[in-house]
Amino acid sequence: MGNFSRQMRLTSALMKSLRSRWGAVAAGNAGGARSFTTTEGHRPTIVHKRSLDILHDPWFNKGTAFSMTERDRLDLRGLLPPNVMSPEQQIERFMADLKRLELSARDGPSDPYNLAKWRILNRLHDRNETMYYKVLIDNIEEYAPIVYTPTVGLVCQKYSGLFRRPRGMYFSAEDRGEMMSMVYNWPADQVDMIVVTDGSRILGLGDLGVQGIGIAIGKLDLYVAAAGINPQRVLPVMIDVGTNNEELLKDPLYLGLQEHRLDGDEYVAVIDEFMEAVFTRWPHVIVQFEDFQSKWAFKLLQRYRNEYRMFNDDVQGTAGVALAGLLGAVRAQGRPMIDFPKMKIVVAGAGSAGIGVLNAARKTMARMLGDTEVAFESARSQFWVVDANGLITEARENIDPEARPFARKVRETERQGLAEGAKLAEVVRQVKPDVLLGLSACGGLFSKEVLEALKGSTSTRPAIFPMSNPTKNAECTPEEAFSIVGDNIIFASGSPFNNVDLGNGHVGHCNQANNMFLFPGIGLGTLLSGSKIVSDGMLQAAAECLAAYMTEEEVLHGIIYPSISRIRDITKEVAAAVIEEAIEEDLAEGYREMDARELQKLNKDEIRTFVGNNMWNPEYPTLVYKKD
Repeated sequence: MGNFSRQMRLTSALMKSLRSRWGAVAAGNAGGARSFTTTEGHRPTIVHKRSLDILHDPWFNKGTAFSMTERDRLDLRGLLPPNVMSPEQQIERFMADLKRLELSARDGPSDPYNLAKWRILNRLHDRNETMYYKVLIDNIEEYAPIVYTPTVGLVCQKYSGLFRRPRGMYFSAEDRGEMMSMVYNWPADQVDMIVVTDGSRILGLGDLGVQGIGIAIGKLDLYVAAAGINPQRVLPVMIDVGTNNEELLKDPLYLGLQEHRLDGDEYVAVIDEFMEAVFTRWPHVIVQFEDFQSKWAFKLLQRYRNEYRMFNDDVQGTAGVALAGLLGAVRAQGRPMIDFPKMKIVVAGAGSAGIGVLNAARKTMARMLGDTEVAFESARSQFWVVDANGLITEARENIDPEARPFARKVRETERQGLAEGAKLAEVVRQVKPDVLLGLSACGGLFSKEVLEALKGSTSTRPAIFPMSNPTKNAECTPEEAFSIVGDNIIFASGSPFNNVDLGNGHVGHCNQANNMFLFPGIGLGTLLSGSKIVSDGMLQAAAECLAAYMTEEEVLHGIIYPSISRIRDITKEVAAAVIEEAIEEDLAEGYREMDARELQKLNKDEIRTFVGNNMWNPEYPTLVYKKD
């Protein structure tokens, strides 16, 4: 396939309905598609412990669901009430506990109420992982905001007080020279997925130090729930190199190192040692970097991405989700996809997430224009970037190197009546953009003045994307956007909001531009392909798949992202797209019984079947005791 034709797959893929394809997939599976491996989670599990040791191990504990034969086999008879309960009965008891909390919460779904729900779910996680993930998967729309954004932000802020039982690993500046041996303290011989943070920029909440491990735990909960990664093969990691948060440095109850952050070569040496250690023990692991401050996010990504299987979700995952939304906005406006390079986009925020989105969108525009140097330069002119100091132009001194390619030329801004440092409202008023995208971590940034200015957009259906997390950092609410700009906008936020009643039976759809639509599929697809790296092409394929997922009818109604209730299905589709691209780029090395040669023989439907068969499901396995 020629390079240009491969690049143009985007347009054709996004313009056709996927319903017929899914129908064909279902028909193919019903007709007895090839089975490639034992379905993940259905294998008997060998355990080397019995009695109370099993009941105290959340990986293997079934609680009252242990059958009588298992109770005899594992020396559990007499240690549990005699009535054997089904998993459904167990969940019914647990849900009744949660419902009692709901009835007693007088203030409704406030942050303290959600934190209480997190505590109850966390206690279940501590004692019975299978049941925990069963509850999470079956109620993903309700509980994703509890284990992930926005509640996870509050959890991280209070983590030192919430800490009860260790989960994951902590590598600190005090462990330099010891990490290669430390990594063998983790009990799992196989780890497929690591999410690591240094706590330096948790969501939009700033430096939370060691407490940031809550974000790694929450992300891996979604890897299990959405992608079916086996929970026994995930590892949350905190790299504690100190904190610059003065409150934490003075807090006697803080659990991390109470010293200022390492910097420069010392900092890099710690991360280098960690990466060498985990890939030495688990050569095929995938490492997702999460919530590193912009200063290091890009540097570490470039340092490791061509050597290790790793990616940065803030830079690359956010970029992919935003790109899918931008492409969805073109579709929702009833325009041909080839119009995407003509869209005028104002971006508020020039941190790691903002620059990641800009790079991804620019590359896609350039591809659609022929992927030449001229096309790449032309694409640059479609973006106006505003940070805390206003519009970024080439007249600014000391521009961040990552933002420099998007600095507006002085003569361009002068023609538009704009100058270096122009305020956001002024930029919106003069540019009249198709899209206003917020990745500023500055709650309320899209003020009434800014939204009023957007009413002058040349687009018939302007898009407003306040993508900053958690909820309090959203640049505006959907009520503000619809009431000020108009009923016909396209709205997508990073945190969940309820739809808006526009009256007369009309609804303003509040799409959630959530990274969870992409990163689980990127991780799963990379794992199952056995790809040596996470390439730009694989990330692009993931974003294209998400953009194409919604039907024409849905996007014309302003629905450009799927419901979270469909997360396992969209993750399977994204993973399949990532695998196809890895095969196309000759990066795939295979997984388990499916070596690279066998993988290359699979058609699209068979790849989806392969993905589905390797997604773990929360079902109690048969436990077989074997003495060490």
